[in-house]
Amino acid sequence: MPRIVPHLWFDTQAVEAAQMYTSIFSDAEITGRVVLEGTPGQDSESVSFRLAGQDFAAINAGPYFQFNPSISLMVQCRTKEEVNAKWDVLAVGGMPLMPLDGYPFSQWYGWIQDRYGLTWQLIVAEDEAIDQQILPSFLFSHTVCGLAEEAIEYYVSVFPQSELKFISKYGPGEGHVDQAKVNFAQFSLAGMDFVALDNGTGGEFSFNEAFSFIVNCSSQEEIDYFWHKLSAVPEAEQCGWLKDKYGVSWQVVPEGFDDLLQKSSPEERSRMIQAFLGMKKIDLAAMDRARRG
Repeated sequence: MPRIVPHLWFDTQAVEAAQMYTSIFSDAEITGRVVLEGTPGQDSESVSFRLAGQDFAAINAGPYFQFNPSISLMVQCRTKEEVNAKWDVLAVGGMPLMPLDGYPFSQWYGWIQDRYGLTWQLIVAEDEAIDQQILPSFLFSHTVCGLAEEAIEYYVSVFPQSELKFISKYGPGEGHVDQAKVNFAQFSLAGMDFVALDNGTGGEFSFNEAFSFIVNCSSQEEIDYFWHKLSAVPEAEQCGWLKDKYGVSWQVVPEGFDDLLQKSSPEERSRMIQAFLGMKKIDLAAMDRARRG
């Protein structure tokens, strides 16, 4: 099980979106679905899926958060034709943010917002080896513009088996925002690759709960460690969710939690969900007591 899993928040379209996304990638499938009954406002449905061999998760949980370009998915493709095929599907009901074209950094690239609001960067990787096709991409904007390098260094210090792989800075006059420093960086956290940059063109959008990252933990000790290291906004702490000092949302949870819910009886699942809803940081012993009644 991967340590970190990207998580997407939808109003009601999580399964529909997962079905569309799995249709455009190889080694892709929906791997699980579970209804979380008794959650505030509405019953929530969680769906797990795989794209290009990578794990993702999504939830239907109401119209409270909307995607924006602060976190997107960068897809490395081998050919222009592969980029175009994925673009054609994502463009249905979507909106281009940067049109498909040749750019100084790639022979063929485009940035698009799909019909659900999630943004994708499709790029021909040319001669590079592709070990991980889909890379979550952080765009540090607004109040955190200029903090990309600091954030990367912090995340690398928090997660074992992590490193900064490459960083490039804006040259004089290249960015239209004075605070912007990093124009591209690639790094890995717990073996998963990410990219990040400061927004050199401006923008008022910020990180929010629509795009978060699950941190799978094997013990209460690990949960305590990541919670202590990452949580910086006490009022955002709820049900294993937290915000870090840059505004990025994380879910610090026991590994296999969705599988446990799926395999539990309706009564066990109901008790665990009610216990879970009353927690900030997850208490594994209390969850086990709730399961056993």
